Amino acid sequence: MSGDFGRVAHVWSWTAAKLGSWAPIPLRLIVGYGFMEHGYAKIVKGPEHFVGILHAIGVPAPELMGWATILVELVGGFAVLLGAFVPWVSVPMAAVLLVATFTVHLPNGFSSIKLQSVTAAGAQFGQPGYETDLLYLACLAALVLGGSGAFAIDTLLARRRIGQRHEIGSTGQ
Repeated sequence: MSGDFGRVAHVWSWTAAKLGSWAPIPLRLIVGYGFMEHGYAKIVKGPEHFVGILHAIGVPAPELMGWATILVELVGGFAVLLGAFVPWVSVPMAAVLLVATFTVHLPNGFSSIKLQSVTAAGAQFGQPGYETDLLYLACLAALVLGGSGAFAIDTLLARRRIGQRHEIGSTGQ
């Protein structure tokens, strides 16, 4: 029995070592696309609608904050999608999520899916809770702490910096 556990542990260790750099890719794709989609939806619907919502819930400087949020969602989402500057863009993205959590979603409870009824028109849902905000925050934390992974600009930049340090060290400077 312990031999089987050892083999499983070895296979798991080997798999994690070989494929671990690929794990962040799905996180980058869903977080990046999700943020970009939210920013794009605000643009398509008309930024003035989002600014009006911010004004109604008492956000100071709603026009400035509305455009800042849209910019963070579009630019931050694109940066995460590319795996570029993730530790830096995660800070304003986390701020947007925390503001959304505490000003809009917290009163609605945890669950993001609130099935109210099913009618001939289809399923009817209530206001979402803060579950999705926490999932986005967890993904951002995982990317910041664990790295952006394969096919990420951050990874390419890190390799370049390591290569430059190695070159400087080998020339005696």
